[in-house]
Amino acid sequence: MIMRPGQQLLLPANPWFIWSSLLTALALNMLQNMGLWGRAAWSPDLVAVALVFWAIHQPLRVGVGSAFLLGLAMDVHQSALLGQHALAYSALSFLAIGIHRRILWFSVPSQTAQVLPLFAAAHALTLALRLLSGDVFPGWSVVLAPVVEALLWPVVSVLLLLPQRQAPDRDENRPL
Repeated sequence: MIMRPGQQLLLPANPWFIWSSLLTALALNMLQNMGLWGRAAWSPDLVAVALVFWAIHQPLRVGVGSAFLLGLAMDVHQSALLGQHALAYSALSFLAIGIHRRILWFSVPSQTAQVLPLFAAAHALTLALRLLSGDVFPGWSVVLAPVVEALLWPVVSVLLLLPQRQAPDRDENRPL
């Protein structure tokens, strides 16, 4: 793959780190739902952010199947309509894999604008499923959730790429 000028060469991603970051996002999502603001409509879905990140950066390791399993875990935790999050995460992962080659050519701030429609589509799908099942409209604050998730994108990009940016054994002859 041809790299952008100025882009740093990254180490391969460790599969243990990928899955531990996804499970940590799942645990943080569960704690967030039980914590301060509960299931507020504006609260970000950290699993969705981590899932999109890894589906873009490692599409062969994190795909639609893993998104479906994480979605089922969120459905069981939230006692939601079984398959609601699973369908949204699967669609989100499918869309992220579809644009993964194109989005990596952009800088991280530009990527934020590129992933915002993905998060908005996933929330719209979840909202449509909730409304079709007879649930009440959660309010217009639901529009803020994709925006907050997109604003988290630069932070997540820096944190999750940090282990790949470090050289395995540094010396003065290799500047990597």
